[in-house]
Amino acid sequence: MSIPFITAEEAASHIKNGDNVGFSGFTASGTPKVVTVALAKRAKELHEKGEPFKINLFTGASTNDHVDGELARAEAIGIRTPYQSHSDARKLANRGAIHYFDTHLSHVSQDLRYGFYGDLDVAIIEVTEMSPNGEFILGAGLGMAPTIARMAKKVIIEYSSYYRTSFRGFHDNYIPLDPPHRREIPIYKPSDRIGSTILKIDPAKIIGIVPSNDSESIKPFAASDEVTERIGANVCHFLGEQLRTGRMPKEFLPIQSGVGNVANAVLYGLGNDPDIPQFEMYTEVIQDAVMTLMEEGKCKFASTCALTFSDDAMLHFMDNIDFFRDKILMRPGEISNHPEIVRRLGLIAMNTALEADIFGNVNSTHVLGSKMMNGIGGSADFCRNAYLSIFSCPSVQKNGAISAIVPMVSHVDHSEHSVKVLVTEQGVADLRGKDPRQRAETIIENCAHPAYRELLWDYVKLAEKNGGHTPHNLSASFALHQAFMETGDMLKADFARYDK
Repeated sequence: MSIPFITAEEAASHIKNGDNVGFSGFTASGTPKVVTVALAKRAKELHEKGEPFKINLFTGASTNDHVDGELARAEAIGIRTPYQSHSDARKLANRGAIHYFDTHLSHVSQDLRYGFYGDLDVAIIEVTEMSPNGEFILGAGLGMAPTIARMAKKVIIEYSSYYRTSFRGFHDNYIPLDPPHRREIPIYKPSDRIGSTILKIDPAKIIGIVPSNDSESIKPFAASDEVTERIGANVCHFLGEQLRTGRMPKEFLPIQSGVGNVANAVLYGLGNDPDIPQFEMYTEVIQDAVMTLMEEGKCKFASTCALTFSDDAMLHFMDNIDFFRDKILMRPGEISNHPEIVRRLGLIAMNTALEADIFGNVNSTHVLGSKMMNGIGGSADFCRNAYLSIFSCPSVQKNGAISAIVPMVSHVDHSEHSVKVLVTEQGVADLRGKDPRQRAETIIENCAHPAYRELLWDYVKLAEKNGGHTPHNLSASFALHQAFMETGDMLKADFARYDK
């Protein structure tokens, strides 16, 4: 059958108030960029007439301004999951104007299939190649495209002509069987392909094809500074030591890395460290640094869910795409982040924290315990099941007014049971085999900023008076946070006031 080309406005007209809408892509990569702009305009027009209009937004991860930005500004989002990073959406979530629930990226596709969120009314999927019989080639991000293509009652295709060459061969579209029929996921090394390069969609469900020529609009990360470079050096020194002492296989292990300046600095550090051998990656996103490491021969292969390249780096990638064809494989998020595979491959999982407490619990999502930043993303998918789970962050923020090491985290995303190693620019805290008191000593002495060490020891001494396996003084455990809220400076916390 012939699939018609339609305008973005025509496509948007098929989406109704209250619809569950799924999107392709993962981060900005592979995310639709045209229909949602028309949908936001339609929402504003309906609101001006006094008519309600909101959709429930299901994505692989974060999106871009075309999706979360446009729809948030139009107040057209009802439910949002699993991860967002746009400031406009974040503001609405923190006001309670969006029903945002934060969940693990590896769970969303299967939770949709299990029916936890109801039917999927519409899927909007960006493709870079297509045929009349319903065979499509996706773009720079896969996300949960295979699941939403199968489940959606109606499908809208955004055909991107931005890419100058074919992505054919880079994707591994695969959906596991659902319980009680699920079998093992047969990936035994990062390069194993288990699915199809082609995404098949029933043409009868496709409303139409909307042309698009927009880039991913991903800006490059800021250059490394002294702090991020020291964090990267500390991680590399630690991993080199693990190799020398035989705590890690001599051929090394696949790497998972989060997103951001610290993650980029760590990756570049690995590339420059002569003690770190060539390595492979099994991760959810790859950034500009990975492309460089591949061209330098340090990174041999990367399994990922998306190419989160800056626009300039993406142009370079497209100009040299044949070099990368046998070095990169894109998978659905539920496979790139699958706990079974993470455990089997023995990953080195490297993610970032907002804050960590002296016992090893990590907060990745909430500022001062209540204000959502982005979401847990895939960090827990990896850290709980990794061979080695590493969390890193600068020891202080806001010119020293905030300590990233606190007596008790204001929100727990990763418990002490999953966190093996903490790293700041101050040093490395290896928490393996340590009881709570030993962890506190290791973290304070190795990771806390010198300006905060005495203050943290004051808390430990106060808490020790209560005894217990994990010594705490519940009245004083958030004293640093309270001091910041009252004075703008955690250093002004005074534990003497709690010593009664």
